[in-house]
Amino acid sequence: MIDWHRSDVDAGEFRLATFSYGDTADTDRPTVVLVHGWPDTHHLWDQVAPQLAEHYRVFAYDTRGFGESDRPNSVSSYRLADLAQDLFAVIDAVTDGGRAHVVAHDWGSVQTWESVTTPDAENAIASFTSVSGPNLDFLSEWARIQLTSGTPSSLGKALSQVASSAYTGFFQIPGVSDAFFRALGSEKLWTEFLHAVEGTPRENVSFAPTLREDMISGLKLYRANIRGKLASPNPRPTRVPVLEVVNDRDIALRPAIYDRTYTHAAKLWRKSSTTGHWLPYTNPDYLAATAIEFIDSIENGTSSAPNTIDRARVSGPPQPLTGKLAVITGAGSGIGRETAFALAALGCEVVLADIDTAAADETATECKAMGVLTAVYDVDVSKTATVDEFAATVRAQHGVPDIVVNNAGIGLGGSALDATDDQIDRLIDINLRGVISGSRAFGKQMVARGTGGHIVNLASAAAFTPSRELGLYSASKAGVLMFSESLRAELSAHRIGVSAICPGIVNTNITSVTEYAGVDDQDAMRRKVSGFYEKRNYTPDKVAREIVAAVVSNKAVVPVTPEAKFGYRVYRFIPWASRIAARQKLTG
Repeated sequence: MIDWHRSDVDAGEFRLATFSYGDTADTDRPTVVLVHGWPDTHHLWDQVAPQLAEHYRVFAYDTRGFGESDRPNSVSSYRLADLAQDLFAVIDAVTDGGRAHVVAHDWGSVQTWESVTTPDAENAIASFTSVSGPNLDFLSEWARIQLTSGTPSSLGKALSQVASSAYTGFFQIPGVSDAFFRALGSEKLWTEFLHAVEGTPRENVSFAPTLREDMISGLKLYRANIRGKLASPNPRPTRVPVLEVVNDRDIALRPAIYDRTYTHAAKLWRKSSTTGHWLPYTNPDYLAATAIEFIDSIENGTSSAPNTIDRARVSGPPQPLTGKLAVITGAGSGIGRETAFALAALGCEVVLADIDTAAADETATECKAMGVLTAVYDVDVSKTATVDEFAATVRAQHGVPDIVVNNAGIGLGGSALDATDDQIDRLIDINLRGVISGSRAFGKQMVARGTGGHIVNLASAAAFTPSRELGLYSASKAGVLMFSESLRAELSAHRIGVSAICPGIVNTNITSVTEYAGVDDQDAMRRKVSGFYEKRNYTPDKVAREIVAAVVSNKAVVPVTPEAKFGYRVYRFIPWASRIAARQKLTG
């Protein structure tokens, strides 16, 4: 536990133990107040507070019924309206009547939502970073809409949240739930529970000596508020800037419950990641960095680099990938361009890389028309040092990407025996080494950040469809496929997905620049192959849709086009048929 300095705040009839960390004498620095949830105390913030204290005056308090604050006996003393006033009292005391930024978790966030929807709350609360704690009025309104919409999807979302919240029914039973936590509410058991559920580092967990008492008295929060709010919701607007930090792996709260927050919060941002409920314990560095960037953007009117906040702004229904950053190589045309369009349409900021920056600029213009941020970089993926430099630039200017699409590639047909060393080196450097370099450079960043991500590598149906005229190309793409499968296994513990996309015959401009080893008339061969692809007319936007689906559903291997799906199954189940077919000459 870190060294907090205690002072008390009188909140009406109750005394709230309030704590400061670091240097709070400089009143010119912004003030941050941290609000914990159940069953924690101010020690929830032991890993976060030191990082915030480098920038702000930092305070936390034990909410009524927890830690060193007073413990009212009556359930009615835990109503949200009263708890909201406690927060105002603490802010008034630590700022001498000024304003503070609030970062709150779990029931602390629920309480703060009650505060920020109080009239004139913006006079006391400069911003609110909400972590794993919804506004109960908004939640009730959302549930009613889902249950009455009549669609299976909406009903499924509502039932999913009901299942996740089932434990709150048990918490409503006086005596029984009290006895349960009296028997099992030990620090060791609770620490092991957090470690088992979401991999929380044991050394990050800090509980007060009053943990068992906090668990039991905190049950009054559930009994005083949930049934009343669900029965008679009163959703009110707020003018306080709000950042919702959504944890996709939250065992108690499904991400969908936040989808209508924008209807009540005039200034709303949303950031999501593959993290769990106890973010202040499990990934305090990410939470601290996120809160700092948001608070600074509110204080200064803009974010400094890397700017991860601007893309998280929500002005309407959030898109599936709102707030995410996607990096796409080979984005100037074909599959790369269409993938950029598809990701931008779902709310991603897109960073576009290509050796043809004029073409990438055209892609960027179309993406900007969708209302997303874009940037274009000149990158030759065949050069590992260039890829590493590109990754470092992206991190410095835009932040760690959430999605990386290693799409850049070239073709090479004809006889493997007739190919030159230069042709082979170029093919392997771009198609295989370029994918490996991009996956490694950005994968390291994702691992260090600790909040998951997804890497998409473009392989090909040629990876599992042998052909006498595509041996070298097939080898490069088979390498991508097996590398992706192996990398997926390596990164699974970090919640980073890896997908290998295997298109078949897709009408892109790659055929117009493909070289054919051992062929005298290159132009004639290109016209012939391009004509066949044009007649096939399987367009790259269809591949882009499969890429997005792979990201959302975390698919491992995705054959695209009917012939790719057929070839994938033939090679798996009757490989001798693939070998016989491979002997046929395709180009006449």
